[in-house]
Amino acid sequence: MTEKQSFMRVDEVAQELGVSKSYAYKIVQKLNAELKSLGYLTISGRVNRKFFYEKLCYGEKERRGN
Repeated sequence: MTEKQSFMRVDEVAQELGVSKSYAYKIVQKLNAELKSLGYLTISGRVNRKFFYEKLCYGEKERRGN
């Protein structure tokens, strides 16, 4: 698969932020609670990749290194 999946797992969130897996779970839960309050369906232990980067102030250009 050449394209990244739409959802990030907790392990990937922990690696991206350089935090422990247990702290990454808390972040994912917080982001999913926000998505749920907006009416979106969420998956436990996973977070939408685009929403994750938007909430953490990583724009597409910054993430790509431009």
